[in-house]
Amino acid sequence: MANIRFGAFLAPHHLPGESLGLQIQRDLDLVEKMDKLGFDEFWCGEHHSTGWETIASPEMFLAAAAQRTGRIKLGTGVLSLPYHHPFNVAQRIVQLDHMSQGRVLLGTGPGALASDAHTMGIDPIVLRDRQDEALGVLKKLLAGADRFSYECEWFTLNDARLQILPLQRTIPMATASMISPSGMTLAGKYGDGVLSVGSMSDAGLASLPLQWSFAEESAAKHGQTVDRANWRVLFNWHIAETREKAFEEVEHGLLRWHNEYVVDTLQRPGVPKFDSTRKAIDALAFAEGSAMVIGTPDDLIERVLEMEKVTGGYGAAIGFVNDFASPANTSKSWDMVARYVIPEVNGQLDSMRESNIFVRENREYFERAGQAILNKINENERAAEAFNSAESGATPIASPNAPASPAAAGD
Repeated sequence: MANIRFGAFLAPHHLPGESLGLQIQRDLDLVEKMDKLGFDEFWCGEHHSTGWETIASPEMFLAAAAQRTGRIKLGTGVLSLPYHHPFNVAQRIVQLDHMSQGRVLLGTGPGALASDAHTMGIDPIVLRDRQDEALGVLKKLLAGADRFSYECEWFTLNDARLQILPLQRTIPMATASMISPSGMTLAGKYGDGVLSVGSMSDAGLASLPLQWSFAEESAAKHGQTVDRANWRVLFNWHIAETREKAFEEVEHGLLRWHNEYVVDTLQRPGVPKFDSTRKAIDALAFAEGSAMVIGTPDDLIERVLEMEKVTGGYGAAIGFVNDFASPANTSKSWDMVARYVIPEVNGQLDSMRESNIFVRENREYFERAGQAILNKINENERAAEAFNSAESGATPIASPNAPASPAAAGD
């Protein structure tokens, strides 16, 4: 089985009341850290309202991140296509691909916030159809198609062709999928990957076992293929040495995020407020099949592997960047994921454990090595006397020209 890749998804969801500039710098520091820790992907979203999600241009953020990093893939997670002329999107993504030396991932969506669409005067009913329409045009442009014209109710192209093509022969693309089949169906239509952001809600989790079938059916209908390796499932985690410590650390912001953002700002129907962080943890992190983990590396390992069974297999576990804990404890959480979770999930520690067990359980094979050293010691009268004195607890007086121990002599 192929390794599960690991990455991060920055909406961002930052607690209001802090310096925006410092938040952005902290987010850039996180990308740099994750690059050094060996994470595979970093996604950054586009939002224009709520006061919690404050990055309006993921391309600008990722361009800065590209200058600080060297290997991690950088994805728009996601660009809301109905808000943009497709030609401008294509131009910006191509430039970003060159600036990042071919590390761009293009994630697209219809736009997650009704408040954004309202501000721009776009009827939410048309968002998904417009994403579909824009994707078809984007595909042609990024593939270097001959000049073509296109006209619809919301944009026009005249003799369009990109003057600069992507550095990557094909820019990997992914479509946001929430609860409805539309995201998966669109991914199948174009043979793209999927970002399952719907795993962040109960309804989205309930639909996950069926979701991939929608992509496969749509791909077959349109003569495309889809690969589970390009399916990315979002988790929301905070990791510490013990569960108790993790619970204590998320007192910083978990309850505020749930009550002030999910309930008060998004006003999701049927979602209750909680009067304590512990009640929020019990309801959100310990519900059956939850994609939220507040606990230890072992807890996250179990949940990531459990999700593999639930979905039938996926390619990447993407952690939601949150402000549940302080910046220092959040940074430490990502560090622990890299140190303990990633190698365990992908079986990188199995051979080392087997080697240790073999050495401990087969000591008879190695006794001759010790006997060989002892034989050489006994061949030298002074060495034997010093060794025997040390064994009996005495401290021998070594000759100025004699080694202090067999180890110092090279044995």
